[in-house]
This record gives sequence, C-alpha cells and structure tokens, in this order.
Amino acid sequence: MKEYTTEFIRNVALVGHQGAGKTSLTEALLFTAGNTTRMGKVADGTTVSDHDEEEKARQLSISTSLIPIEFQDHKINVLDTPGYTDFQGEVKNAVRVCDSVVVVVDAVNGPEVGTELAWQFADEFNQPILVVINKINRENASFARTLEALHVRFPEYKFIPVLLPIGEGSAFKGVINVLTQKAYYGTGAERSEPPAEMLPEIEKAHLALVEAAAEASNELVEKYFETQTLSFEEIRDGMRMAARDADLKTVPVLVASGELNIGTYPLLEALLVYVSPPSQRRVALQNKPDEEVQFLDRPQSDDKPPAAFVFKTVFDRYVGTLSYFRIFSGKLESGHTYFNAEKGQEERLGQLLVMRGKEQMPVPVLHSGDIGAVAKLSVTQTNDTLSTKEHPFVIRKPTYPDPIYSVALEPKTQADGTKMGTALTQLVQADPTLRWRQDPATKQVVLSGMGDIHIAVAVARAERMGVGLTTSVPKVPYRETITKVSTASYRHKKQTGGAGQFGEVHLRIEPLADSEFEYVNEVVGGAISQTFIPSIEKGIRSVMEQGVLAGCPIVNVKVAVVDGKMHPVDSKDIAFQIAGREAFKEAFLQAAPALQEPIMLVRVVVPEENMGDVISDLTSRRGRVLGMDTEKGRSVVTAYVPLAEMQRYSNDLRSMTGGRGVYTMTFDRYETVPSHIAQQVIAAYKAEQSQNA
Repeated sequence: MKEYTTEFIRNVALVGHQGAGKTSLTEALLFTAGNTTRMGKVADGTTVSDHDEEEKARQLSISTSLIPIEFQDHKINVLDTPGYTDFQGEVKNAVRVCDSVVVVVDAVNGPEVGTELAWQFADEFNQPILVVINKINRENASFARTLEALHVRFPEYKFIPVLLPIGEGSAFKGVINVLTQKAYYGTGAERSEPPAEMLPEIEKAHLALVEAAAEASNELVEKYFETQTLSFEEIRDGMRMAARDADLKTVPVLVASGELNIGTYPLLEALLVYVSPPSQRRVALQNKPDEEVQFLDRPQSDDKPPAAFVFKTVFDRYVGTLSYFRIFSGKLESGHTYFNAEKGQEERLGQLLVMRGKEQMPVPVLHSGDIGAVAKLSVTQTNDTLSTKEHPFVIRKPTYPDPIYSVALEPKTQADGTKMGTALTQLVQADPTLRWRQDPATKQVVLSGMGDIHIAVAVARAERMGVGLTTSVPKVPYRETITKVSTASYRHKKQTGGAGQFGEVHLRIEPLADSEFEYVNEVVGGAISQTFIPSIEKGIRSVMEQGVLAGCPIVNVKVAVVDGKMHPVDSKDIAFQIAGREAFKEAFLQAAPALQEPIMLVRVVVPEENMGDVISDLTSRRGRVLGMDTEKGRSVVTAYVPLAEMQRYSNDLRSMTGGRGVYTMTFDRYETVPSHIAQQVIAAYKAEQSQNA
C-alpha cells in the first residue's frame, strides 16, 4: 500500500444495529473502489471484515475490523464494528479513534437499540455523525419513514439528505446527489439527469441543504439572509463545515444498498467531502498518567511529538499479540523505540503494518492521523498510549459499562488449570468489557461480560489459545448473618494418653450493622490467658469464612468472649481454636440466623410495546419496580432485583423483545432472603455436601 499523509486520510467508524448491513456495505465499498475483485458474503464466510473463525461460524461480526479503502488518492480507514450489543466495547473503542461516525440504519426496521447505543458513543466523544440508510432495496423499505423515525428518535439533530433514492424496494435502481442534482444509476460512477418526476422532491431536499449550509458560518447566514441564495461552492463548503462540526448537530443522510452495490460510489465521494482529515480535528493530550494533568488541545500533524493510542489487541497462539493503534500526534516508524508513560517503560516497535481484515501490509512509517498495527508489544496493552520520554503523553481512556452476564469456569484438564489464569488475563487485557475474578465467597473462577455470546466467544478464544474451559451458572454469593443476640459455651477436652487438649469458651454474639466483624475480649479475672484470646478469634474466623447454614461467609456479627476455663498443662492454641469455633457455631444457630443475597439495580430499555411484559417479568423475578420513563421514544424501567433471578436475564430479554431490549445491572446492597427461598438454598447446599462426602 502506498504512503498516505495526514491530509489524505479519513477515519470513520461504521456502526449500527445488528443486521443493518455494515459488513456487506464495507464489502461493496471495497469493490467499488477497486480494492477487491469480488464482493464477499457474510453467509458464505467470505467477507474481508469477518475473517475470525467464530465470526464465520456465527455469521455475525464480533470484533472491529480495520478496512482501509484506497479511493481517489485518499485512504479511508473504515472501522467495521459489531452490531450485537454484547460487543459494545469494540464499538466504543472504534468511535474513540475515528474522526466521524457513520451510522448505518436498516431502511425496513429504522433506528433500533444498536443505533441508539452508537449514537450515545458518538455523543460521548463529540464525534460528527453521518447516516447511511441501507437495504433500501428490501421489501417494505422506506427512505421517508426511516428519516422521520430518526427525527423522532434524535430530535436535537438536523437530518439533511445529501443522497436520495431512485425508487425503493425492488424498484430501487440508483441515487441522486442533492448538491449536484445528478443521478447515479446501478453500480457505476457515471452521472446523468434525474427522473423528471423526482424534481419537486430534489428541489425540496436542495433547499434544506442550502439552509443547513448557510447555518455553518455567520458569513453564509448573512449572505443567505440578504440574497436568499448561495453559490454551488458556498453550499458545498458550508455543508462540509456543518457536517464536520459535531457541535452543530447537522447529520448528512445518505442512501445505498450494500447488497446490490448501488449508491456506493457517491457514498465514497461523500465520505471524502463530509469527513474531516485528521489535521482538522483537535486532540486532547494528557501529559501525566495521574490526576494532576495538563491538557494540550491541538491539531494533529507530523511535526508534533508522537502520541499513538492502542485501541485494540488481538492474541494469537502462533503469532502472539497484534496491537491496533491510532496516531493522534506525530508519526510512528518501524524499528523505533517509544515510551509508554502509563507503564513507565520503553517499547520498541517492530514492523509497522497496515491491516485490511486479516491481511498484513508492511509499511516503514505511518503518519499523524493514520491507523495501523504492530506485532508483539511487550508492555503495551489496550487503552495505553505510546509517546516519547521527552514528551510523555496519555490519551484519556474510554469508560465501559459493568458486565451483566457471568459464568463459572472450570479447566477441562489439570494442564488447562495451570494456564487458565494467564489466558483469562490476556482476554481481559484485549477486551476491557470482560472481567474475571476468583470469587472469595463461592471459591469459583467467574468470567463476566456483556452477554452470553460475548462470553461464549471469549471461551472459544481461550480454546484457541490452548486452554480448555467448561462453563456453568455461577453460584450466587449469598452471605450469612444473625438477627438477634445469643450466648453459648463449648468445652473441648481430649485425652488420649500423654499431653491432652483442653479449652473452654463462653461467648456472646450480636448483630453488627456498620461492620462485617468485631471481636472483643470481656474476660475478667484471668479465666482465659491473653495468650489464647487470638486462638479463639482464629477459630471463629474459620467458621465465618465457611459459614454454618449454606457454606457462605458470615458477616455483620460482633463476638464477645465473656468467660472460659483453662488447664495448667493441657490448654494450648489448637484447643481454644476448636472451643471458639464450636461455641460460635452453637451461638450462631441460636441467634435467628438468616441468608442475605445481593440486590441489583437494573435499568431496562425496551420498545414501548414490550414494557408491560418486561414489568411483569421483573415482578415475577421478585423485583421491585422503582419507576417507568420514556427516553427517545423507548420505555425505560428501573427496578431492584435479586442477582439470583438475573443470572440469565439477557437471554430472556432478547426473547421478549426480539433482540431490541438492552439493560444494565449494578450491585446495590444485600437484603435478607425470603425464608422459603432460603430453605431451598440451604437444602441444595446440604445435598451438594452429601454428594461430595
């Protein structure tokens, strides 16, 4: 691939709901630009974007693919993102490093939950937005209906058609450029006159285009107010300024059929016009990786110190790591050494690569604003910044939602067990929306992510890294506690010849609201030596870790040792550990013990027609609905729901809403488990203990 400098680079993130046709559209753009000799198909597993084996098997995108398109002496870096909400971390990282967000909307279904999520990310990073209404060739497709739905869903934005469809559904045969008022028929680049019957529609769209262009600057506003007209160049330049300024909230609307490869040539032309080159985008660089920071807000160019942000890491058991980066300042060269300010370590780069799907094209240098990759970085991970020691920069990281779906993991073999931690750490480093932990309450290894497919893909990747894993529903991290004061005593006496064991402990336990555990010594008169007070605590803590009712940790308990007895010869540490442990067990069972369960704050966003079903379902899960609201034409339900009832909610919500519902879930507090459910939990624990005995 030839070398491209900053002015000739465009970076766009192709985003939208699952099934909107982003990958097929990318294939059509590649083919139209002459970068490929045929168009691949998702169903056949032959697209440039979906090259991962999991993507081919599932026939959906699960990671962002970098697809540089060479067109009219420019390089358009297209980041083809997944539409499935499980992989929203991939989308967010792509939006973070692009210069405009291209939202692909299905002309049949209109804006959906994936559309809103992409829009939310564009807002978060203050990115300009373009819309492509795709699949206009499908039955029941409607440009006007989709445009109106966008107005309703995002009322603060101005949607300005810059391409119009010639026909819809099976009658779709081309597009019209509203600025030039010329038609593009079929797959070609030739311009011709538009159909006469469309002239009124074209004139109306042209007027809206002129008005949007006029609002881009004070000079154009004044001229338009005085003359009621603008020249072709003023309309073009004004609309370009409006589209490139996110604060103006002006959204050019284009139309195409990626499937038929119609409208893709004028779409490529539009990307060169309406997407800013990196030199016209400013970047905020943070010159320290701590809270006391200074931000340098400046244009991107080669003559500035380098700063490259790693937004994606791919692991391969044979090749190693492949790190994708966006250069926000300066340039990067193969074989040079840079500095990771966050890690405080130097990083020598090997061969720089331009990626096109899985194809690797070596290059000696990449210029400011470009996107590339490099293999086998030793210390740099996703969301790190590469700069220099003289000018150490850190680019602000995205924030990610909390995981909503978890599985417990078991290694398939002992060898897998020794490698499991390393593999999981690599997966989490590559994908910040994944988390893994050893749950201290359940003793399980738990992997958490954004949905069942997200987790399934992660487990499959671990398999490809040579680590076999089995999954199961995680145990709920219940806790045990008490609700009233009780006392108990226990004498441990053991005599088997020779030195014996003796220890007697009297204690009182009571509920403790503001702390997990408090231990006090109230023994007077030396009934128990100070030497053995820690031994008693050690025995009590061992019970608190293992639980009494259902094998769960015990919390919110105050223990006071009030009395006891010793033997001048046989009293020793182990005797008082046992006496303290058994006395605590007896007191615990007499103190009206209870199970506590985690309560989650759940926020569900669904189409209005699904709200009743969602509320009914949450109620059936022992949920307490807090409120209902409307947000951008969709219903929002918030509720407190026990974690035990939410373990597989993502699957159920998908079934209820046809994949159009999303939710977030965060831990709120612990509450007492209803007695009938607590009995079930305790019975299940005892059955498991009997089975394992």
